[in-house]
Amino acid sequence: MILMVCASTGAWAAPADYRIIPLPKSVQTDSTQFFTISSGMGIAYDASDPEMARNAQFLRQWVEELTGIQLAMTPDDKKAAVRMALGLPADKKAKNKKGATLTEQQQEAYTITVDKNGIAIYARKHVGLFRAAQTLRKALPVLPVQKAASEKGVTDGGAFAKPEVAFPYATITDEPRFIYRGAMIDCARHFFPLETLKSYVDVLALHGCNQLHWHLTEDQGWRFEVKALPELAKKGSMRDQTVIGHNTGVYDGQRYGGYYTQEQCRELVNYAAERYINIIPEIDLPGHMMGALHVFPNLGCTGGPYPVWQQWGVSREVLCAGNPETMTFLKTVVGELCDVFPSKFIHIGGDECPKNRWKECPKCQAKAKELGLKEDEKHSIENQLQTWINHEMEKFLSERGRDMIGWDEVLEGGLTEGGIVMSWRGIDGGIEAAKQHHRVIMTPTTYCYIDYYQLKNQSAQPEGIGGYLPVSKVYSFEPLIPDQLSEEEQQYILGAQVNLWTEYVAWPQHVFYMLLPRLDAISEVQWCRSDQKDFEDFKTRLPRMKQIYDRMGLNYCRGLE
Repeated sequence: MILMVCASTGAWAAPADYRIIPLPKSVQTDSTQFFTISSGMGIAYDASDPEMARNAQFLRQWVEELTGIQLAMTPDDKKAAVRMALGLPADKKAKNKKGATLTEQQQEAYTITVDKNGIAIYARKHVGLFRAAQTLRKALPVLPVQKAASEKGVTDGGAFAKPEVAFPYATITDEPRFIYRGAMIDCARHFFPLETLKSYVDVLALHGCNQLHWHLTEDQGWRFEVKALPELAKKGSMRDQTVIGHNTGVYDGQRYGGYYTQEQCRELVNYAAERYINIIPEIDLPGHMMGALHVFPNLGCTGGPYPVWQQWGVSREVLCAGNPETMTFLKTVVGELCDVFPSKFIHIGGDECPKNRWKECPKCQAKAKELGLKEDEKHSIENQLQTWINHEMEKFLSERGRDMIGWDEVLEGGLTEGGIVMSWRGIDGGIEAAKQHHRVIMTPTTYCYIDYYQLKNQSAQPEGIGGYLPVSKVYSFEPLIPDQLSEEEQQYILGAQVNLWTEYVAWPQHVFYMLLPRLDAISEVQWCRSDQKDFEDFKTRLPRMKQIYDRMGLNYCRGLE
């Protein structure tokens, strides 16, 4: 570690480094002058503002975790080393812009100044204060744990007796490029405890993400408690055994499952909200429903029986589109989902729904006739049946003030104006949706599916679904597709996210191995302008992030390709 002598105290200090991930929009530094912090100095904030106090406490906690420096909470003390305040200096100068409508990105904007007076954090909104605090956190050196003091102020093992950090004088101005910066975790194939999900939230927040897409239901298990249907989660969450490996036909013989109570869901929602992350729940419909069909076999086309699926893949057993009880069931489930999750966005899946049963089902065919559906050059009757379900759910959500998200299959039968497309089968679905003026979240398999292996040597890694997606490939992603979308059409691209499906990811350590450091790469795609991105430079900034992961106790992939 490079050390420097603090001019004011004569003690050894470790320098901060603003070259973080994701890279701020603008960093201007004077590396000849420094402001040094040490234990006993204070963080000043408005004591009458609980939200600001929470963000100040976060910063205090992070500084101590990484450096051992213990800052005091000193409300309203203008002499403190670190000061937090609402309002950007640039806004005060630009009086002619007073009252202008802010974009969502501008609401997250912040400025950090470091000079002889200390470290000042300014932001338009509290979320900006949080983003700025994360920037300072990542700029910190990760210092060894203190053990014993020596005369030089450094122990023989390198730990600081009185740790100090020297911040170069700087002005940092920043705001994100995209309004949607997300990551998905699948808790339906494998169930993860609430503490793991809180750690997932913490890692997303560290990288400037603002959306956690939570995949809750599948053929292999139903994970969301529905109070009106108490048996749904109790029985639908449990499978009798699980296939070993890639559908080998050999099973482990172990009963497996678990679900989240509504109280647990609310706890996670609140935890994430304090870190400025919105949780988007997904109930996948009308396919991927074996967990539900196991409990309510009358909702299937054949009447079952339907075991909770023990293998991976896509089951042909789906909800019966012609059974009036199906829509009642869906509205009951999604209605309670809306009660628990305040998210403006609700995900209904809509992907991979085989139509074999619908073609053979008298109820489904009768419903199609009732609706006047007829096959055309682009759409089969069965595809139009799914479109009818999608539109019914979209209308139901709209009445509750929510916007529906669906995987790009929802485009196949047409989508109403309020629907949002999550483009996963490459970028074509997203391009088509943007041309139709639908909002789009880009998450193509070729850049964003982090259940793929991230190193060429698969045998040296934990098991994945297959494929190869190195950090460099994730980093190269450009969500706006400028050569195929006009400037106007690009406005419909909300952002991007990575997806972690968990057929072969059963343990928390494996979750974070698959996520990191690919989340670092996507965070620069989500946050930084395309002309800022430089993979060679990114690689030089990554070691500091790995030091933070080590201090947080997180597993991650050590290799980099």
